[in-house]
Amino acid sequence: MRRALTWLGFVFGGLVALVMVAAGAVYGLSSLRMTKTYATQPATVAVPTDAEAIARGQHLAVAVGKCTDCHGQVLAGGIVIDDPAIGRIVASNLTKGKGGIGGQRSDADFVRAIRHGLKPDGTSVIFMPAQEFYHFSDADLGALIVYIKSVPPVDNELPAITVGPMMRALFLAGQVDLLPAELIDHAAPHPAAPEPGVTVAYGEYLAQTGGCLGCHGPGLSGGPVPGTPPSFPPARNITPAGRLGQWSEADFIRAMRTGIIPGGESIDEFMPWKSIGQLTDNELKAMWMYLQSVPPRPYGNR
Repeated sequence: MRRALTWLGFVFGGLVALVMVAAGAVYGLSSLRMTKTYATQPATVAVPTDAEAIARGQHLAVAVGKCTDCHGQVLAGGIVIDDPAIGRIVASNLTKGKGGIGGQRSDADFVRAIRHGLKPDGTSVIFMPAQEFYHFSDADLGALIVYIKSVPPVDNELPAITVGPMMRALFLAGQVDLLPAELIDHAAPHPAAPEPGVTVAYGEYLAQTGGCLGCHGPGLSGGPVPGTPPSFPPARNITPAGRLGQWSEADFIRAMRTGIIPGGESIDEFMPWKSIGQLTDNELKAMWMYLQSVPPRPYGNR
């Protein structure tokens, strides 16, 4: 019996050692990628200062890019996720107040962060969907920057971002887009943006910059959103194979304005319908045209 217990002790000790080695490898490999620097010189973007540009930037921040969903209505930032396994994901205070970065960032720094997903030190930002904001046109990016610079200062000191073990493991497994800088071709010429209008192309632009593909997947067929806690609802299939295939344009616009889909069911608050509902009628019509144009896909293939 004593001999058997000794062997069990060896086995248990070996398993503990393997777990510790694996955990160390996950931490080390993920940290190596998180501290990688990118030598990128962003293209100059004109940042206007007129009231019309500021109003356009506010619309982009609220209804299109949905910056306010994470950074708050006054852009003072906050804790987005705080879970021991996932980590503590924090949206920065973008104002010039105490704890904010607004007074420390140049126009080029904002371009680098929004379009390239990079901090001033050249490392990637964490979990901010810059790979989606990359598609913003120069005009829209300039308007967004001037709006951020125009907001009143708010004092809000926030804790540092931490990345938990499960998030690190999912990141290494390719299940979570933790580092947007890895997903962007920094050397490629920036793609031309379509002219605003009720067109499929502009609807796609709004869907890309608005984060639809981030939650619903590149194919928009939905499923569990990678990197979110188990309590978070899965994304719906918004291709014509899903319920949207049975809706009309009026149904879609009404759902985005009210949060109620045909049949009376409420849209989960995780879906930013309140922000999307602030798009103009023409923007919603363009987005509807785009969603109707994508290939039908079965649910869950993302």
